[in-house]
Amino acid sequence: MTNWIDVAPVGEFEPNTCQSITTEDGTEIAVFNLDDGFYAVEDACPHDYKTLSGGKIEGDQIVCPWHGARFHIKTGDVLSAPAHEGIATFSTRVEKEMVQVAWDDE
Repeated sequence: MTNWIDVAPVGEFEPNTCQSITTEDGTEIAVFNLDDGFYAVEDACPHDYKTLSGGKIEGDQIVCPWHGARFHIKTGDVLSAPAHEGIATFSTRVEKEMVQVAWDDE
């Protein structure tokens, strides 16, 4: 079953920033406020499993703060080494001025 997890009120997201949340099972998700909406990805670089949320946002890309791998925030695709695989993406929505992320608890 898909649940919607509250992240933060829309007003608490500065443009081109990211907030990280942790689901009940310990999955870390990075939620981004880009120019055209909110996007969510797994907050772990597959190269070394360190968090991405502290990385530099460049347009619609996140740069891993640890080793410089780049990922497309909207698709999760890997764009540069040292990572060789993409990251999971999650649906987002705004409900009653609250940014939410879809989470499948099954």
